[in-house]
Amino acid sequence: MQLYADSLTAFHRLKTLEVKIGDLLLGNGHPIRVQTMTTTDTMDTAATVAQSIRCIEAGAELVRITAPSRKEAENLRVIRDELRKKGYSTPLVADIHFTPNAAEIAARIVEKVRVNPGNYVDKKKFEFIEYTDADYLSEMERIRDRFSPLVRICKEYGTAMRIGTNHGSLSDRIMSRYGDTPMGMVESAMEFLRIARDESYHNIVLSMKSSNPQVMVQAYRLLVQTMDREFGACYPLHLGVTEAGDGEDGRIKSAIGIGTLLEDGIGDTIRVSLTEDPEFEIPVCLDLVERYRRREARIREQGPEPIPSFAKPAYDPFTFKKRESLNLGNTGGKHVPVVLADFSHAEALTPQSLQAAGYTYDAATDKWQIADAAADYIYTGRQLVHFALPGTLRVICDQAVWTGVEEKEKYLPLFNRAEYLALSQLPEAVHLVLFDTAESFAWEPMASAAARSQHLMLALHSSHPHAMPSVRRFISYLAEKNIRCPLILCVQSEEERIDQQLIHFATDAGALLLDGMGDGIWLRNPGHPVMNLRISGRTYLEVRNNEQFLNNTAFSILQATRTRISKTEYISCPSCGRTLFDLQETTAKIRSVTHHLKGVKIAIMGCIVNGPGEMADADFGYVGSGPGKITLYRGKEIVKRNVDSEIAVEELIGLLKEHGAWVEPT
Repeated sequence: MQLYADSLTAFHRLKTLEVKIGDLLLGNGHPIRVQTMTTTDTMDTAATVAQSIRCIEAGAELVRITAPSRKEAENLRVIRDELRKKGYSTPLVADIHFTPNAAEIAARIVEKVRVNPGNYVDKKKFEFIEYTDADYLSEMERIRDRFSPLVRICKEYGTAMRIGTNHGSLSDRIMSRYGDTPMGMVESAMEFLRIARDESYHNIVLSMKSSNPQVMVQAYRLLVQTMDREFGACYPLHLGVTEAGDGEDGRIKSAIGIGTLLEDGIGDTIRVSLTEDPEFEIPVCLDLVERYRRREARIREQGPEPIPSFAKPAYDPFTFKKRESLNLGNTGGKHVPVVLADFSHAEALTPQSLQAAGYTYDAATDKWQIADAAADYIYTGRQLVHFALPGTLRVICDQAVWTGVEEKEKYLPLFNRAEYLALSQLPEAVHLVLFDTAESFAWEPMASAAARSQHLMLALHSSHPHAMPSVRRFISYLAEKNIRCPLILCVQSEEERIDQQLIHFATDAGALLLDGMGDGIWLRNPGHPVMNLRISGRTYLEVRNNEQFLNNTAFSILQATRTRISKTEYISCPSCGRTLFDLQETTAKIRSVTHHLKGVKIAIMGCIVNGPGEMADADFGYVGSGPGKITLYRGKEIVKRNVDSEIAVEELIGLLKEHGAWVEPT
């Protein structure tokens, strides 16, 4: 195996062991399975059955139900029997956190149990403890004694198990030895996996979830590498970004994390965790799965030119480090990635057109208002701009148009590969070349030209069916030759639906940004009319025009990859039967009063299970602590307990003000 996948250039699924979940087979080349989790009270049998049916009919192949105590675990039998009576045989999964007794009951009833090794036996107190080797070994024996009974029950009843590590709920033991790291997540799962293997139990799926896609991807890669080195085999993997949020942000963040791994053939089942009704998660899952089903079919049918292979990439896939690049104006070097807004399909440009790219013109004062999500460049194709631009904005146009421009300081030319390589003398001013990395025959001449220029920005795209790895391989090729020109990630989607475009853009650009590649992002589509994204009667993405959609999506991708922060970030759990308030309504309410707080991360969690642990990256937290009661956090520290939910949002604003995180909205 090469690092963490069979190949980083040829598309095929990672070989994993086969797991049986009821009548469903997972891993070992079987189709990628789609699943979700109910949000109803598990003791409300009718509601849980009805919601499970909606999820199954939407396409869910597994349905997970929370079992926080013995009584809920016992009621799983009633829910299962009701579903079977209605003709639904979809496997059920019991979600267990702090209660081993509930897990042991559930394992005798449903087809699969999920345990979180961070809190299944350990009671997390957020304490740093110095463990000697003897202390650590003693702790592991305690865990073995408590976990082995569940393993034996699962083995006896043919029940599958998911060992599901969450970044935010690592035990104090793991935190003390490994810290809050991807390797800590891996070791948390491996401790439990080794115990299961000692019992000759292998019907196991693993997951490494985080609300930070970068941490999540690194943890899965490390897990695959660790299993391969230790066992010579890999168990099936359940992929998901936990607490992804809702609307376009939740879809983008999920697609970046899940899609980055699927690009390398990693993943046997997926769940998209959205703060929405669970049946609305399924279409996003199905779009992701269909993307790779079509990928396999297209590669089989077309037999495209293989992407050049390599023994070792010129970057570290387990640690984020931004690729070193030349500093050209506001691009490259230590600058955050720039955004190129695509106006090539726009009609005649006016000052009002630029509102879609974050620039609002006030004719009365002859001044521009510049938003946090304002593009750094606009690409106009064959058009010119016939009005005074805001001072921070530059225009990129086709080279054939640029040659006739008088005010060349306002414009940058864009060459195609053939035009550029035919030049007898390279330009002395900053310029771009659009390069298709699928043309591997042109890699050497393009790299040679790039090595001679101090003013070149390469805009990389690929017409290869396996586009992202094609671009990634060329970037590694440039690194091998120590070529440091700034790189703009140009992603074109041919999809017609807005939700499919979100997935395409997020995966192809996000996967590269997570590995530190890219000094800018440029999203393109054929200029299809773009409709608002509506879920269950609510508009999640209001789109005035295609240019606005592309610009906003670019900034959302940068935000989700933590490479450029332009807005408030919400880490909100997807809700479940443990949730103590209306999560969707509360998230919308908090968003409406805090959306202007650029760079602030706010966690909105339904209960203590998804509380201080799961909001590992958050600056502030709003966590359900009882019916009608909220606990407020700063980081992982409790600031106010048992706040009445009627005033909790106002109290959160007060907390933001107290710690200097609040600014008045303009």
